[in-house]
Parts: sequence; C-alpha cells; structure tokens
Amino acid sequence: MQVQYIKEYSNCLDREMEYKIYGQGGKLCLAIPSQNGRFFEWEDRGMIHEVSKWIEANQLTIITCDTLDLETWSYPYNTKVRMLKHELWFEYILSELIPSVQEKMDNYDKWMVTGASLGATHAANLIFRFPTQFDTLLALSGIYDTELFYGDYHDENTYHNNPRAYMKNMSLDHPYMELYKQSKLIFCVGQGNWEQECVESLRQFSSILYDQQIEAWCDFWGYDVYHDWPWWKVQLQYFMDQIFKES
Repeated sequence: MQVQYIKEYSNCLDREMEYKIYGQGGKLCLAIPSQNGRFFEWEDRGMIHEVSKWIEANQLTIITCDTLDLETWSYPYNTKVRMLKHELWFEYILSELIPSVQEKMDNYDKWMVTGASLGATHAANLIFRFPTQFDTLLALSGIYDTELFYGDYHDENTYHNNPRAYMKNMSLDHPYMELYKQSKLIFCVGQGNWEQECVESLRQFSSILYDQQIEAWCDFWGYDVYHDWPWWKVQLQYFMDQIFKES
C-alpha cells in the first residue's frame, strides 16, 4: 500500500497542517477523526487495515485529516469565535486540502466522506453543505442536532453547522436536493452502551430526510453494538463492501 505523509502550510488557518494519503487510485475518501482525534487515528485504530483490500486494489484512496475540535467543538467558551474558527476549517478542507490532493492524485472526481462519532457529524455536515464536492457519505454513530455543543447561543454559523436545523428548513426545490438524490447516504448507529444520544439523533434526522424525499440508508444495529472502535471497524468494512458492490 502506498502511503504519503503530507505537511503543508495553511493560509486559511495560519499554521502547518498534516494529513496522510493511503492508496494511489480509485475513489478519494476523506476520513475525519473522532472528537479531538488526529490524522493518524484511523491508522492507529485499525480502520485503514479494514479497508486495505480496496486500497490495494486501487478502488479506494483514504485521506486522513486533522480537525480543530480542541479549539471549536470541545472548547467551552465563546461559541461565536469557535464557530467562526470551525468555518475556517471548512475553508481549509475545501480550498486547500482537497485541491492539493486532487493535484497529487490527478483525480478531480467527487469525493466520499466518512467518520465516526463527532467525525460522522463533520462528515454529514460536509456532504449536506457541499454536495458539489462530495457524493458519498458513511456516518457512524454521529449526532445530527448539534445544539448540545452550544446551548442557548445561536447565530448563522451555529445554524449552518446543525444538519437537523438546516435540512429541515431546506425547500424541496433547492438545487442541492437533486445532488442529494444522486448521492449515496449511509448512516449507522448501534443501540448499545454510549449510543443512546446518537440513536435518538439519527431517528429524528432520518425522519427529516424522509420528509424531504431524500433517500438514505439509516441502519440501527443491535443492543450489543456500542459506541467505540471495535464496532466501527466492523461497520466500516460491512458498508464499504456494500458501496463497492454497487459501484
């Protein structure tokens, strides 16, 4: 498996940013770490190993990135400032990381995006806000109503980072609706330990998607399936197998 470690200066964030590329062909997939995780988390946790057969077959290339969670979603003060900073992270992903990878890989097709826990929340937010860049989502154990992160404070950026809010209010004739319908949208959650909030969040969000006539696979696994990496590895391999069977 070809692996590249990249460290590049980000003008958007005014700092060096690191990421890794696993593979050399096929579908480009951005893998977002869990809350406060780093770009090497997916490798350390065995997630890259779970998809290695598709990487080695040149069907898939995984790009693992860093977030700013410690300064944004996990930072307990000044929601206005931390949401502004999170918007800068989006700008970094869209205007710096993705173009850099596209040039390196000579691949300008739409991307897949995936993540677990808060990584799934970020992944869902990316595809629903930027469906011209992404066309496949695999979200594992995410939260899709993000008000618990910012409480009573609301502004434009909290709204646009709350998929439950903006998807519920999106008009049926919005041009993004057709792009969503052309995309693969997969959500999964277990019903075991530490998954209760995620289960309820996905139930509510799946109802919104249904009302908006957006087809999505929302899969609720068993009561033994808990919120942690051993199950996310199983889910990742299972759903990747489904995705590549259809492609």
